Amino acid sequence: MTATPDAVPLYGPEHAADPQHSYELLRAQGPLGRAEIDPGLVVWVITDYRAALDLLQDSDNWTKDTRGWDTTVPADSPIKEPLQWRPSLFFADGEEHAHLRRVVTDSFALLDPQHLREVTRRHADSLLDEFSHVGRADLVAQYARRLPLMVLNTLFGMPDEGADQLMSAIEALMSTVPQAKQAGEQALTAYLGGLYAMKSARRGRDLTSWFMDHPHGLTAEEVINQVLITQGAAYGTLAGLIANTLAQILSDQRYRGTLTTGSLPIRHAIDEVLWADPPLAMYSLHRARRPLTFHGRAVEAGDPVMVSYAAVNTSAHAQQAADEQRSDHKAHLAFAAGPHACPAENIVFVVSVAAIERLMGRLPDIELTVPAATLTYQPGPIYRVLTVLPCRFTPQTPDSRRATRGSVPVTA
Repeated sequence: MTATPDAVPLYGPEHAADPQHSYELLRAQGPLGRAEIDPGLVVWVITDYRAALDLLQDSDNWTKDTRGWDTTVPADSPIKEPLQWRPSLFFADGEEHAHLRRVVTDSFALLDPQHLREVTRRHADSLLDEFSHVGRADLVAQYARRLPLMVLNTLFGMPDEGADQLMSAIEALMSTVPQAKQAGEQALTAYLGGLYAMKSARRGRDLTSWFMDHPHGLTAEEVINQVLITQGAAYGTLAGLIANTLAQILSDQRYRGTLTTGSLPIRHAIDEVLWADPPLAMYSLHRARRPLTFHGRAVEAGDPVMVSYAAVNTSAHAQQAADEQRSDHKAHLAFAAGPHACPAENIVFVVSVAAIERLMGRLPDIELTVPAATLTYQPGPIYRVLTVLPCRFTPQTPDSRRATRGSVPVTA
């Protein structure tokens, strides 16, 4: 009998400082390794590209339903929220999943990319106006974390002032303080309830209205939970991707001439980040439907297995896949694969490119105020999120702000 290996901790400052070391320790166990994602909470983690595809494309042996297991996650755990079961497409299988996913994908398809860019630029301009005259900013707190929720708030049909309510609720919900988390849950419930009531009274050209009017006929609870899960997933991914890509561009001379000389486009930087440092570092929690052997490991029924996109993307098999597909960094699994592949991939690209393009266009001489090697990340196994991204630039006068709010060259 093969001994159960020691679990590799994927939380805390050591993992945040050097996640690749953690992944190497996991790889030493094989394609499937044991990891501790919170104190005392152990799961299997996939670090191999082929093994990840085998899991993500196999709905017969694996389920996305976390009910029962999710109760083992402590209430004050920072990973409780993203892993807790809800009646949404993230945690459904088979026909139920296809039923819910069709509503989401059909509604996303109704979004006009040009409108999406315009919404992103409008909100980006409002944030840039707040600090562009100062000459210094933290692009995480003042831009990357705020902009996605402002965009999502608009896309789901809320007036602009709802974005602050949504931001406060999300931040409280992510707290490890029980009272703050409870307050966040109440605030988010109030936001979603207000949104549903508003759209029930008057539809609009927005995602919530399209969810409600879809031929599949979702219940009010189903609509609210699809809004909740898509907003939550998009927010974390977008906030991290915008921040991580800005850090890449500002610390790599290959990108410094992008907007004026067209050296390397923003989309290239985004693909590099999704490959090597994806904002959603690990997710896709599945549970075995029955006892089975998976890539040399005995997995018991109900055992949780997660995919480390960051580890998978840097595995030998991932590079081989990229070479075979001749697609540079686009063979990454940062958006998962199979029936549960992210349905918002195109939206993520449009918003991210527009957000970065707008900032770089309005602040062309922006630069880091600290060495890139000293940038730090929030601890945790699921998201790879910068704590701060301090920058400086030439302060803008009112006249220069008006001038730079005009057209910005498209480099994607």
